[in-house]
Amino acid sequence: MYPQQIHQYVRQFFKENNCEIISESDHFINVQLTIEMDKRIMNRPFYWKYLESTGEEPKPAQLTLITDKNRLTESIAGEVVHYGSPRLNQLFQVTKELGSFVQMYEKSAVQNGEQTILTPWVGVNYKITYSSDRTKEILYSLGINLLTGAIMNGFQESISQLNLESTIPPNTFHVPYIIKPMRALERLDAVIESQIVNDDHTWAEEAKERLRKDLLVLEYFYRDIEDEDRPECYESEKKAMEEQYETKVKVEVINGGLFYLHTTP
Repeated sequence: MYPQQIHQYVRQFFKENNCEIISESDHFINVQLTIEMDKRIMNRPFYWKYLESTGEEPKPAQLTLITDKNRLTESIAGEVVHYGSPRLNQLFQVTKELGSFVQMYEKSAVQNGEQTILTPWVGVNYKITYSSDRTKEILYSLGINLLTGAIMNGFQESISQLNLESTIPPNTFHVPYIIKPMRALERLDAVIESQIVNDDHTWAEEAKERLRKDLLVLEYFYRDIEDEDRPECYESEKKAMEEQYETKVKVEVINGGLFYLHTTP
């Protein structure tokens, strides 16, 4: 996940959760948290318990996140976020807790009472994790047009700058979908499965080779002991190595939604 993608995700996260963006550049964002979001992500339970007991006016925190430290030119004090960082993982988790599926409508700039026609899309953000003794995570954002079946990669990035609302705007008509959302999800899942099949899996072979070498070292230490006389720690160490290097592929749906759009992504 590139810094630009992280910035877009973070920006959209706070925007969708009604947190005011106070200032930002392409490499950092400063937001005013709502009371609800402060309680969720700032880990201040005693502060909120005190306010509730005294009735004092709450003061939700401001949060500054630096999304690309290497390109930051401003003198900004903030928390650096990157893919795999605790804060970004926390935002992923909050997104799941608040609801992993949304229905949004694009607010068009068309005026003078003209009717706007919106096209239905299903968008899904996936995370693929390749793991052994090392872990590699990849994000994919896919969208599918429910009229034509056209599939696009980078869907989240393409709609991140659109003005989306949870209620349908006035003078707006959305075209009924032809492809059912559940069928659309099946198609997107198939794209992800194909991506995994066609991906470079030398990482798995390399993990097996590292396991083979470590097992050789283990065998070396017990080379003078007959198999039946080897202590329990030998088997436990061997099992631990095999579990450590076991190759796994995991696919997670981070979130998704049904989007009615006027703009073609």
